[in-house]
Amino acid sequence: MTHFFNLAARLQRGISVVSITTAALLASSPLLADFNRLGQLADKGFSISAEARLLDADSNVNALLGSLNPERQMSPASVTKTYLAAAALNRFGPQHRFTSQLVSSGRVDNGVLRGDLVFEGGGDPGLTTENLWRLVQRLHLAGVRDVDGALVVSQWRFGPVDCITTDRCNALTQVTNAYSAPLSSAGVDFGTWCVNVAPAAVAGEPARVGLCDSQAPLITIDNQVTTRPANSGTEISAERVTDERGDVMRLTGQISTNASAQDIYRGAGDAAEKTAQVLLSMLNQAGIQVREPWRVSSTQPPSTAQRLAAIDGQPLQEILLRIMNYSNNYMADVLALDLVETPQAQLRQAGQAVAAYAQGLPGHGPLTLYSGSGLTTENRTSAQGVNVMLEDMFRQSALFPSFVAAFQSPANGVMRFIRRGSATFQNNVMLKTGTLNQPFAVRAAAGYFRTAQGRWGVFSVLVNGNGSTPYLSWSEVLDPLSLDLDAMILAN
Repeated sequence: MTHFFNLAARLQRGISVVSITTAALLASSPLLADFNRLGQLADKGFSISAEARLLDADSNVNALLGSLNPERQMSPASVTKTYLAAAALNRFGPQHRFTSQLVSSGRVDNGVLRGDLVFEGGGDPGLTTENLWRLVQRLHLAGVRDVDGALVVSQWRFGPVDCITTDRCNALTQVTNAYSAPLSSAGVDFGTWCVNVAPAAVAGEPARVGLCDSQAPLITIDNQVTTRPANSGTEISAERVTDERGDVMRLTGQISTNASAQDIYRGAGDAAEKTAQVLLSMLNQAGIQVREPWRVSSTQPPSTAQRLAAIDGQPLQEILLRIMNYSNNYMADVLALDLVETPQAQLRQAGQAVAAYAQGLPGHGPLTLYSGSGLTTENRTSAQGVNVMLEDMFRQSALFPSFVAAFQSPANGVMRFIRRGSATFQNNVMLKTGTLNQPFAVRAAAGYFRTAQGRWGVFSVLVNGNGSTPYLSWSEVLDPLSLDLDAMILAN
């Protein structure tokens, strides 16, 4: 990690990173290494596209270290997010912030807003309830105490967004995860509900439950979690279903009397409706009364609408850390939709907007992106193409520090399954992984490495199964990959 951030700082200062020793090495050919260990997965029926090469200061020096079918078109899964990060940084810049605001065409008369209060979603992938609280506080400071109209949540930029994967389509009625949350330019908390579960004081009693960010009962919580004696273990299952009552969180299982409270996240049935419920509750708590029921709109506020309060989200470089480190699919797809210039964008348009950046890079080759998150096996690229994109970002000294900082080092990454291999692999590699299991297995990894001589390299590995291949664990991919990269790093 130290090597990466030292280099990032030097890039920002415009200092050459090629030492005299390294410059002398440029004249010599790299010692050979390959993907012979990783390649053994082909014997089990898996398709592989892999490539690793050096990146030196002289753009004409592009030393190939190893390759397996580098131009083969494969599903990259969440390695797609590296394309998204590159496209977004090129489009917006690292310090760009997305703005959400409250607007109205009505006038404020002695604390009364004469008209609807419109929340105009700005497509902020990282909008949280904390942001909404600050927005409500700014409205209160602007003197608004009563709304003689309705709260309208406007998702005119995009939303509702059609689902294109089985997970997201099923999640419209029920879901047991957070990553399949529906998409909207006006979504908050990644389109999820958060429920806190804590033990009762006495074993045998129902657990104590409530929403994480609101004391008001905004949704129904069907609590079937029982408190058990100390050290009995905690096992909680949660499912969000949508019926005539709206969103319902069903909780089952047990929690020990001495267990810590747990936050459980599940995708909402409608992201914009969830925002409306949360925002209205906050307005009420702030003493701002809204006289009419809330509603959701996909219509842009009129040009006569005036801003009453606004909140800027985190800088893009901070958003990318969350998207890349935690592989947050909701945030990734919202950011990809932000790249589409026409209103009411859909996921395939977002994928095309991401791909447009990479397709302009010389030597990239074919690229098909149907989403920015990679949550579909229909996305297609090659190891060679991914490396072309990674090299392009490496050579952009103003953007590269923000880009590479979003990758994980195996030694310190938040994803524990990558913490494996030798010290060389763990400390000299920065990567992004991608995982899919249906309709076939995908294990993908791509990123940067530093060699023993301090030279930079890029690598990309895409492994795809099919309907007849067995389950593919990450250890079956990372263990041979780490050994192959070790050899390349130590030999150069």
